[in-house]
Amino acid sequence: MRYPTNDLENHWMPFTANRDFKKNPRLVVAGRGIHYTSHTGHDIIDAVSGLFCCPAGHSRKEIADAVYEQMQELAYLPSFQHGHSAAFELARRVKQLTPGDLDYIFFTNSGSEAVETALKMAMLYHRARGDGQRMRLVGRERGYHGVNFGGFSVGGIVRNREMYGLGVPGVVHMRHTWLEENRFARGQPENGAELANDLQRFCELHGGETIAACIVEPVAGSIGCYVPPKGYLERLREICDEHGILLIFDEVITGFGRLGDNFAGQRFGVVPDLMTMAKALTNGAIPMGGVAAREHVYKTITEAAPETGIEFFHGYTYTAHPAACAAGIATLDIYENDGLFQKSAEMEDYFLDQLFAMRESNIVTDIRGIGMLGAIDLAPKDGAPGVRGGQALKDFYAAGVLVKMTADTVIVAPPFVADKSDIDRMFEIISDVVSTL
Repeated sequence: MRYPTNDLENHWMPFTANRDFKKNPRLVVAGRGIHYTSHTGHDIIDAVSGLFCCPAGHSRKEIADAVYEQMQELAYLPSFQHGHSAAFELARRVKQLTPGDLDYIFFTNSGSEAVETALKMAMLYHRARGDGQRMRLVGRERGYHGVNFGGFSVGGIVRNREMYGLGVPGVVHMRHTWLEENRFARGQPENGAELANDLQRFCELHGGETIAACIVEPVAGSIGCYVPPKGYLERLREICDEHGILLIFDEVITGFGRLGDNFAGQRFGVVPDLMTMAKALTNGAIPMGGVAAREHVYKTITEAAPETGIEFFHGYTYTAHPAACAAGIATLDIYENDGLFQKSAEMEDYFLDQLFAMRESNIVTDIRGIGMLGAIDLAPKDGAPGVRGGQALKDFYAAGVLVKMTADTVIVAPPFVADKSDIDRMFEIISDVVSTL
């Protein structure tokens, strides 16, 4: 352990039962490849790519070297009215991967910040066009768009919203896409495309000309891999086009090969107007996020301002941080040189075979999966949601596998560098633990 400590009191941990954790901590001291090492020395296989962040595996030397070299040369520069070459190069490299004409990249420091940025871009775009009355935003039940005020307002996870007041006004939510008849659907479910018509209903109720943007995750990830029904995203695109609404895809989880394509928009054949990204952008090595904007959005905003005037009064102290840009460029090099997006696509069927084999457990109530992303719903214990999942998190760690738990849902998203034997080992441990819950 590089920084030994005998006191866990002062770190207030996020999304954690702090008091319970500090009684029996789950500490990690090293990460290499697809494995972590705990403070007690036991091996933990990473079945969720960190937190969807590290598809290329942990502690890649290429990224560390790039960051070290950049920090030796230029450790920090304010991005307000100044620039450095790594930021422009990373933007160019990201643009080569994005679908359609999503060619203009604004960098942030997280997915939450990316969402806030995209929502503000949408508002400013309409104001620049003379449509300043477009103030409404449309989100979706069970959606996750980060934890800042805009993000939790358009998000639809109750526990992330209920304690923090009304949030941003003027937000309405479409229904989520989980349907009883779609249980154990592999890939895109057959039923549910009509749920996209909730957006049309909002246009009829509030006036389509009052809605600025509709934001969805192409696959709802944090809540447990809700794959869009066939035709659902296409219908959202159609309604947005009809009413002049910007469509925002939150690809913080699905971006950079998670579904086998560069981004989920390519997998589903739908191009949004704005697209958020983060996590795998730097393989989790340095915090970074971004928003990709289509040409008409970027040019409408920039050309509405005076020639020498600031067009977008928005940004962060660490926007396009030199070390983060270096990490991003090195990460994209790894993805390309190692063919990791192709490997993700090639591994999909094998991964989903192992995922859906979990159906044999008598406490598994549903399984969903696409690409290298899947979820397993466990029946609540004694009718109390979250109790079984809370214990499962601890049991998985003790047994040597890292997953993400959302209530009673097990979320699995292996690194792309995992091979078939690694996938087998992940599910062997998961199955063993589930059998004891």
